[in-house]
Amino acid sequence: MIRIGIVGLGFMGMIHFLASKKLSGARVSAICSRDPKKLNGDWRGIQGNFGPKGDNTDLKGVKSYSSFEAMLDDPNIDMVDICTTTEQHAPMAIAALKAGKHVLVEKAIALSTAQADKMIGTSLKTGKILMVAHVLPFFGEFDFVLRIARKNTYGRLLAGRLERLISRPNWSKEIGDASKTGGPVIDLHIHDTHFVGLLSGLPGRLSSIGLTNNQDVVEYVSTNYIYGDNGPALSATSGAIAMPGRAFQHGFDLQFEKATVAYSSAGIPLTVFTKEGKIQQPNLTQSADPVDAFAREIQSAIQGIKNGAAPEALCPILAREALGLCFQECQSVLQGRPLVYKGRTLQRID
Repeated sequence: MIRIGIVGLGFMGMIHFLASKKLSGARVSAICSRDPKKLNGDWRGIQGNFGPKGDNTDLKGVKSYSSFEAMLDDPNIDMVDICTTTEQHAPMAIAALKAGKHVLVEKAIALSTAQADKMIGTSLKTGKILMVAHVLPFFGEFDFVLRIARKNTYGRLLAGRLERLISRPNWSKEIGDASKTGGPVIDLHIHDTHFVGLLSGLPGRLSSIGLTNNQDVVEYVSTNYIYGDNGPALSATSGAIAMPGRAFQHGFDLQFEKATVAYSSAGIPLTVFTKEGKIQQPNLTQSADPVDAFAREIQSAIQGIKNGAAPEALCPILAREALGLCFQECQSVLQGRPLVYKGRTLQRID
């Protein structure tokens, strides 16, 4: 039995707690928060842009800690699940790894690639597994696309676009604070840069346009990922500029050699348009409940601990590269120039 300690009881910490009730071979044994009401199970003030709102929660059998250091001293915790705001990810993950705990940390891995490198280095030095909770591959529609791309079910991926839009967060001051989250590109768009990495690898070049606020924080980005003459020609748009009446939407429209595959949470079910003119709506085996997607993500982390290595979808190196892409997309917007990928650093094209 893998024993989990969750730190951070905002919306994501609550979702991880609810998802963990559905795990096999693991359970939440401890929680950590600075808020005494939350430690006592009063989660009525928690809400987000999907899923359930917080309620009074039964924490029977779950230890509570107001101090992260005290939780790390608990020998009955095998994995620390970090659900705090992003500026706390690096110091907390490094401390947990040094304390002999495996770590699952919410995306984005950190607020800088330098911090991410320190986290990865600490994992290698301590021999404890670091995993980054990028949940998108565990949603049924996105899992379907990854599987058909890797099996070459409809031939090679030629082109496509991804979309991710939210209304400006109003349920949490911290979520809306770019100094804590990195802003909408780092906190939101990173889902798609990570998925692009899984789907097609890192691009050779990229070019972005976007919208910024008066602090030069990019709030909307539209990026072309360029892989060369043989493609694929991929693009993604993300931002926090949607109206509250449609608080969240995501999806894709991908062109394979023998089919187009489309999905939008705003009203288009997963649909395959084949070369022969057929229209199919695949039956997904996974539950459509978003909490179940997080349960599958955390279950994958538990399996990673048992296997002794981070699963591909939770790999910290890919999470680090996704973060680097996001930063470079912001620079492309601010500089008004395309960028070329060289090694781990995207540099300006003059």
